[in-house]
Amino acid sequence: MSKSLATVFSGNRLSRLLLTLTVATTIQPVFGLSASSDSGEPANLTYHSNVSEVRLVFFATDEHNHAVEELQNNDFAVVDDEMVIRNFSSFTRADLVKLDLIVLMDSSESMLPLFQQEVADIQQLVSQWPSRPGDRIAVLSFGGMETHLICSGDCRSSFTAERIASLPKGGATPLFDALEVAAKTLIQRKQPDVWPVIILFSDGDDTISKTSLRQALQKIVASEAQVYAVDLNRSERASNGSATLQRIADNSGGRYLGINEGAAGIFHHLLDDLHSARVVTYRLPESGSDFHSIRILPTHNLKLQFRCRSGYYYRSGSAD
Repeated sequence: MSKSLATVFSGNRLSRLLLTLTVATTIQPVFGLSASSDSGEPANLTYHSNVSEVRLVFFATDEHNHAVEELQNNDFAVVDDEMVIRNFSSFTRADLVKLDLIVLMDSSESMLPLFQQEVADIQQLVSQWPSRPGDRIAVLSFGGMETHLICSGDCRSSFTAERIASLPKGGATPLFDALEVAAKTLIQRKQPDVWPVIILFSDGDDTISKTSLRQALQKIVASEAQVYAVDLNRSERASNGSATLQRIADNSGGRYLGINEGAAGIFHHLLDDLHSARVVTYRLPESGSDFHSIRILPTHNLKLQFRCRSGYYYRSGSAD
């Protein structure tokens, strides 16, 4: 037994784990969103299902953050609400999935000095994306009180300077509201063979959203999307905004990227993940909690690192 799994079994308490991993899970599309709250109270997300299987999308990297090409199903174990799972129903690559990509562009007052660079990076990202049948790309901007659609579908031709110039710019920053809009859009058009992704360009500061960070994270979990958060802060000092972006990326199983990455770096990371993603399925474990936390641990090579979303919502014993 490896040291990492032995730690889990010792005292059966995950709080003793010393290995820090960023992970997450995906519920099969048959798990439907049954309720959410538009009020100021935290949303109570509940899922109902007639099947008992969890579908987990994840990414494996080595100690140099390079994608692991050769990975077997006995190289890792899933820890779902303190239950260690090593018997999987299936384990496959997911590099043939279609992409549903939403780019969120911060056009608020604080971003105006960097706005042209932000636009240039997004234009380059959209123009370089290889057009594949079934892929969908949309670009939204947020600033003031609202989120505005810039383009959807064929963004290569419709993401133009004239279109961008006509949009409102400046004002407050409804970051969490914009994330909720993107997540709800992905939920509404969710399909089992499509990988939902959000690329967020922002400094991470929210000044006016009705949606809380917690509610936005819950919606992202429900959408099954990975968030690639591009930090537009130029300061070398850590900021609250940067910490928020890091949390959003980690919670979703995405990546946190610096402004120095540029469009080429973002494109590289996204394609790497698209071609190296794995999918594992296993029976839903019994739990008294609505929220199942998820971790993935290496069983042999302790230098392996795993990244995906932090958990999923499911209420056992409920019926549709």
